[in-house]
Amino acid sequence: MGAKKEEANSSEYGEPAQYDPSFNGPIHNRSCTDIICCVLFMLVITGYIVVGILAWLYGDPRHVLYPRNSTGMFCGIAPNQDKPNVFYFNILNCATATNIMAAALNGLQCPTTQICVSSCPSHFWALNPMAYTSTEKPSQFFQQELCVPSLNLSTTSLTATQIINQELCPSFYTPTTSVLGRCLPSLGPEYNKIPSNFSLPGMTNNATVNTIKNATGDLVSSFNARDVGVRIFADFASTWQWIVLGLVIAMLVSLLFLLLLRFLAAILIWILIVGVLAVGAFGIWYCYREYAMLANSTVTYQNVGFTTNADVYLQIRDTWLAFLIILSVAEAIILLTLIFLRTRILIAIALIQESSKAVSYMMTTLIYPLITFVLLVVCVSYWGITALYLATSGAPIYNVVALNTSQGDCKTIGGNQTCDPLAFNSSMYPTCPSARCIFIKYNTDGLFQRNLFNLQIYNVIAFLWCVNFVIALGQCTLAGAFASYYWAFHKPSDIPACPLASSFMRALRYHVGSLAFGALILTIVQIIRILLEYIDHKCRAAQNCFARFIICCLKCCFWCLEKFIKFLNRNAYIMIAIYGKNFCVSAKNAFLLLMRNIIRVVVLDKVTDLLLFFGKLLVVGGVGVLAFYFFSGRLVIPGSSFTASALNYYWMPIIAVVFGAYLIAQGFFSVYNMCVDTLFLCFLEDLERNDGSAEKPYYMSKSLMKILNKKNKQPKKQ
Repeated sequence: MGAKKEEANSSEYGEPAQYDPSFNGPIHNRSCTDIICCVLFMLVITGYIVVGILAWLYGDPRHVLYPRNSTGMFCGIAPNQDKPNVFYFNILNCATATNIMAAALNGLQCPTTQICVSSCPSHFWALNPMAYTSTEKPSQFFQQELCVPSLNLSTTSLTATQIINQELCPSFYTPTTSVLGRCLPSLGPEYNKIPSNFSLPGMTNNATVNTIKNATGDLVSSFNARDVGVRIFADFASTWQWIVLGLVIAMLVSLLFLLLLRFLAAILIWILIVGVLAVGAFGIWYCYREYAMLANSTVTYQNVGFTTNADVYLQIRDTWLAFLIILSVAEAIILLTLIFLRTRILIAIALIQESSKAVSYMMTTLIYPLITFVLLVVCVSYWGITALYLATSGAPIYNVVALNTSQGDCKTIGGNQTCDPLAFNSSMYPTCPSARCIFIKYNTDGLFQRNLFNLQIYNVIAFLWCVNFVIALGQCTLAGAFASYYWAFHKPSDIPACPLASSFMRALRYHVGSLAFGALILTIVQIIRILLEYIDHKCRAAQNCFARFIICCLKCCFWCLEKFIKFLNRNAYIMIAIYGKNFCVSAKNAFLLLMRNIIRVVVLDKVTDLLLFFGKLLVVGGVGVLAFYFFSGRLVIPGSSFTASALNYYWMPIIAVVFGAYLIAQGFFSVYNMCVDTLFLCFLEDLERNDGSAEKPYYMSKSLMKILNKKNKQPKKQ
């Protein structure tokens, strides 16, 4: 009855596919599709390469990789190759500087003198108070290696006071460690050796040790990651063999699960269905028990009123009655649905088993996710490197800054006075001895520099388009391979040689434009979602509740739209792989075909999603539990030299194993999911094209024909 109803409504969603005696799988005689979009995609890729070249020519990643001193010279490369660290004379100015000068890209510049040093000071030191009144040479009080290179303590005529006022040498320094090439306070045991009332003479606020601790606390906490990173690296270095073993186990379990689906798919699915019904039945029983136990309760909603304590409502009998009714209705709906859709569930089981067969006949399809992964890594790496070079494009700009406004008259300094750090001399500002030439930002003049923001946007758009294209290429390639399996009348003898490679070459030769078209549509939606996230962030700062509500609704709508487009694109790529038509025609045909069989689509989608989720949970959860017991020391492998106590953070290798296991499971199950979707569309086409007669035999498996009470009258003539 349901089949007749579907046939009656088929005209509403287009006419069913007609029998074609020459059709026996993916069409080989095809032509290029969506040429305009192909040309546009190639132009964008060419422009993307040009942007990368320009960024490489104008950018200088040394701004990020190496720290710089006050004169703009890099520490760690010539002529400061033996001085890889930058030392800050007054670290308090760094802690109080606004926005910390965009820490990474701007080299953590702050209004204090910075010099390159070979190693960071590891102890506490303060200038002897006698230096301010002593007539001895400054070399008796200062260390030459911690003063600016232009100052020679042995020959200078400057007094200690003048040296401090001009910040030619530090008046104090704290125990520091090198963090990303910057000498930052370590705040270690050295501080406990200094009296808490110890003060630093010569400083305006008479700063104490506690003042330094408080002022540099935030700065240190933001850069303390280095020590943690070293420990994590040490943990990975000592456990990488076991991490690889865990990933190999995840791969074997994933492969084993997919192979077992060929024989145990029906058992697993019915176990899941019975489990859902059992959970619902237990909930009904529990709610009824609680309802019966509160038979003598006099507490009602009128007595309680409104309260934020949810436990109070659980003491009301009517609450459990409402839960009982809701669960009973849900259980009845699920049960009736299973009864009426039992045939379609059996079809889903048969398709899943058939997918396992297809994968077992074409094991190379399980390797293809590695190709997709490598291409995605290339896209991400190119985007990241291009973004880095663009961010560091343009020459650095230096402005004159007064490091100590309390010394002398520094009113003449201001108005963004530019300077050259190599030619700068503080004697040019005799009234302000603390005047220094400090890096401010990168130059934004010039056509290229003025368009850096636009180029970064172009970088993001091209990146998203390339990523979506790589994913589309993988889906189309797998679809072509699995379609050639379904439309082979005698399996596996009629399966063409190298179906995966043939499908890959067809996709690249004929359908780059169609794949780029689908990827472009998805990219536009993703860009809109990114813009909505940006607007939402701004609205939060403005505290505009109405605007945030509208943005939230739009975000939800475009999230749903992105999911729908991904679903539509996926099926369009399957049609492209089979018939070789352009994207719009393929998307239309796929959509109409699915709408003519909407109930089967819903059932198959949910059953497959549930089963694959169960498989991923089994792989990731099982490997994760095994990794937890091993790396925490609860599981000891005989003959192993590994000891959990040797690890600094035993949860880091566990996270690595779990994350790697998820990627592996996702790779295997994505192939399987694509196989199910492809065989499902081919199955629907098979039902519409053929009728089981000698002229039009079915290509589906015998198990599917048995479920549908169909059979071929005689084998197809060769």
